[in-house]
Amino acid sequence: MPRLVTSIIMALALLLAACTSGGNGDGPEPPTEESPMPPVELPEDTPALHEIVPAPRATTPDADGNFELTADTEILVGSEKSEAGSAAEYLAELLRPATGFTLPVRQEQRANDELPLVVLDDAADELPTDGYRLEVTPGRVELSASSGGGFFAGVQSLRQLLPADVERDEPVERTWAVAGGTIVDHPRFAYRGAMLDVARHFFEADVVKRHIDRLAQYKINHLHLHLTDDQGWRIEIPGWPRLTEVGAANEVGGGPGGYYTQEEFRDIVTYAADRGITIVPEIDMPGHTNAALASYAELNCDGNATEPYTGTHVGFSSLCIDSDTTYEFAADVISEVAALTPGEFFHIGGDEAEATTDAEYRRFFDRVLPMITDAGKRPVGWHEYAAVDLPESAVVQYWRIEADHPDTSAAASDGNQVIMSPADHSYLDMKYHDSDPWGNSWAGAVSTRAAYEWDPATYLTGVGEEAILGVEAPLWTELVQEESDIERMAFPRTQAVAEVGWTPQESRDWEDFRSRLSAHGERMAAQGIDFHPDPEVDW
Repeated sequence: MPRLVTSIIMALALLLAACTSGGNGDGPEPPTEESPMPPVELPEDTPALHEIVPAPRATTPDADGNFELTADTEILVGSEKSEAGSAAEYLAELLRPATGFTLPVRQEQRANDELPLVVLDDAADELPTDGYRLEVTPGRVELSASSGGGFFAGVQSLRQLLPADVERDEPVERTWAVAGGTIVDHPRFAYRGAMLDVARHFFEADVVKRHIDRLAQYKINHLHLHLTDDQGWRIEIPGWPRLTEVGAANEVGGGPGGYYTQEEFRDIVTYAADRGITIVPEIDMPGHTNAALASYAELNCDGNATEPYTGTHVGFSSLCIDSDTTYEFAADVISEVAALTPGEFFHIGGDEAEATTDAEYRRFFDRVLPMITDAGKRPVGWHEYAAVDLPESAVVQYWRIEADHPDTSAAASDGNQVIMSPADHSYLDMKYHDSDPWGNSWAGAVSTRAAYEWDPATYLTGVGEEAILGVEAPLWTELVQEESDIERMAFPRTQAVAEVGWTPQESRDWEDFRSRLSAHGERMAAQGIDFHPDPEVDW
């Protein structure tokens, strides 16, 4: 009996030793300080690194590097850049509703940090402007960048690596995992824009803010607001009160119109900046000015105020080019609006000035463009203004569908940068397909595929890669009356143009984009976006 007990004890001791040492390799090895943490198992709906929109430049997956976001996760800002802190707060704001986690943001590293951390820190190696490096490992996600744009871009990539449930506005009980690996990424073009026309139909500040939220997730970094046109004047200008008393009281179809107070507009600008977006204000001159002409008789050459206009015809209005009052008005408006927007751009319109002669048009811009540069801004204008003598800092925005425009090509040769917005690929007010019952059609239908399959560097003769500042997708609102109309016309074509602006041409492929975009149907639905389910995509 004692011999049997001894044998059993020896056998148990051998078994225990085998388990502790790993034996022949079949036994589990407990984690130690030297051994890595056990990998996180990914739920089936966890996106892969390469499934981000816009497509990143380089991804290196690591199946053993998965990260789990938990109630203990904290966000650490290791960078002294204020933009890194803003991006960290924004990330926490994005993730808290669906996860239910507090996700505190702090500035100091603790000596005994063993919590799961998301760290925003300065790039150790040089990254291009707006570039970022995102490294996902067990227990730690590290986002490094050398600019504010890079931090915000990296935040959007991390957001898209979490399941679509993260977009919900109430807590979801589930595992919040991120696929392990590394993304190194930067944009093709510095300027990736969208435009919202608030002049033809007015949209309250909260609608604009929600639109900003939806644009930001696809690395759009400029929102161009078309603030004035024949049908409405949408920004308060002290000293010229009738612009809002009279000029703001209309819109297409005879609706009530509206305008932003300076306080409301500053709030929009700040809200956008906190999401990595710069507001570009547009005050369209010398044409598209009937709202101003109806407000002030002295802006008309005959001294008579025009009638308010609620139609959609263009080209009939003009400021009085040789009146000193016109330039007093222009100077006041430009200085006021420039002071409201810390961004570098001021859009002066300049399109479809058919009621102005060529000579008058040149005289007007000879006097007005210095007002913009003196205000510390870079002028931006629709491509018609490329016919005048532009300062070196001026930007030309091309919007037509022809492949040749000598004035724009000449401006590019002279060193002026160009924003590409060809209507047959980027105008979001166009129908998706010819058979659609609603939408504009003068530039032809613009499907999601058409919005994706074009190259800004080869579209316009004489305007190559080096001349292009970026791309922009304008949404004109002659037909757009409700927030749901904005959503339906903007998405998913905005994602397509965003990838045109971000991802190198040689890395873009329609079938690959179509596959990645299909997963964003659930993501947009979780956000309540009334997007258009384009049949070209398998949602």
